[in-house]
Amino acid sequence: MTKDGGEMADEQKKKKPSQFWIWALTSVLFRLILISFSGNLNLSSRPEVSTPLTSIRRLAEGYWLKQASMSPYAGSMYHGSPLLLSLLGPLTVQRIKGQPSHLLCSLVFVIADILSAMLLRGIGQKLQKAYGLNARLLGLLKSPRDNKNGILPCGDIAALVYLWNPFTIVCCVGLSTSPIENLAVILALNGAVTRRVPLASFGLVMATHLSLYPAILTIPVIFLLGHGLDAPPLKLFLQTRNVESENRSPSSASKQIKSKPTARLPVLWKTVVHFVLWVLVWSLCVLVLCTLSLSKHGGLEEMFKRTYGFILSIEDLSPNIGVFWYFFAEVFDFFRSFFLIVFHVNILFMLLPLAIRLKHRPCFLAFIYLAISSLLKSYPSVGDSALYLSLWALFVNELADMKFSFFLFCGYLGVSLLSPVMHNLWIWRGTGNANFYFGNAIGYACFQIVFVVESVSAMLNHDRALKRCNSNHQKVEN
Repeated sequence: MTKDGGEMADEQKKKKPSQFWIWALTSVLFRLILISFSGNLNLSSRPEVSTPLTSIRRLAEGYWLKQASMSPYAGSMYHGSPLLLSLLGPLTVQRIKGQPSHLLCSLVFVIADILSAMLLRGIGQKLQKAYGLNARLLGLLKSPRDNKNGILPCGDIAALVYLWNPFTIVCCVGLSTSPIENLAVILALNGAVTRRVPLASFGLVMATHLSLYPAILTIPVIFLLGHGLDAPPLKLFLQTRNVESENRSPSSASKQIKSKPTARLPVLWKTVVHFVLWVLVWSLCVLVLCTLSLSKHGGLEEMFKRTYGFILSIEDLSPNIGVFWYFFAEVFDFFRSFFLIVFHVNILFMLLPLAIRLKHRPCFLAFIYLAISSLLKSYPSVGDSALYLSLWALFVNELADMKFSFFLFCGYLGVSLLSPVMHNLWIWRGTGNANFYFGNAIGYACFQIVFVVESVSAMLNHDRALKRCNSNHQKVEN
């Protein structure tokens, strides 16, 4: 019986990777098919997909200006990175006979999605191993076989969620630069999880350079490098150690008392300093490359004004799935500066309390930060939601008892279907007004708020459940 069970387990192991790769390759083929019809879908003009910062049309306009010996930031079209302009700009000009325009850019975005999914899978595998190890240390799992049978493969799930998420697919087919921004963020998290300091710092610097808001990920990345992967609160391990020492001889128990273990997480300051130095090195390299790229077109001063200044000042009030465009279109100019400070500082106010409460779960903290920035950023798109939803899938084991899951799924689905309808009624048919589309954006923001609150609540409830299970397990042993 045990041999048959072992053979069945081995067969399942062989089948699971093959199923994963089949689903992954199918998602790539599905993207390629949609790309061949991308002209008919016209996704690149959708405000949910393309923003003033991620539109490939604006990038092509900026590259044309640069080729005409003008500043790519002349006018009000392009507001992205000059490095991204140098990378994707030549691809917007090249055409292949009989193929849709910007085909080469679409292939680059497909490759970016594949790399992001593979990096997410690596992060999930590390978190899955850490989850099983912590469960065994707390006595909740007795053998590695329990680990394999009772823990979901969060790496495979997160990768497939990213590849098959409709938000990710429309961003890839709709020629948005969000896949490259998401790749930089995931690269930073993967480098931090695997403790590859140069890779983590490179990903963080590039993600910040491309869209500014990932700078808040510095806190969870430092936690990952300084403390380690996500784990239950340290107090649980100290309680388990104290119980084990009490079950031993009195002499060993007295030694344990003399050691006086503290409930503070040890910090690897050498690794953190190493990370800070690498961030400075990569930042210097990016600034030098940007200086060389813009040496004849205004330099770094114009770049900062047209990119980060454009993000913070919210100059473009074209409709998107956020709420800033409507608010600043209605507010008086006299109060504009005040409300700009209020909205942007709102993100910063949440960083410290969340970092203190979730310092033992840095990957989950990164997911919460990205979800909050997606909610409160100036020019959001569905690509931002695709990123944090994929990171949420990394914690399917911890968030299995999350409330309102079906309600949130229906809410996201309903908002996604209603958004193009409301936009069409307002802009093209003229039978609606801006409140139609803005009401949909408000609903989308509310669903995101509920999603973040319930995710944090479910994770804290999971930690409390571990504490109760650990105490019950100790009572049974005693």
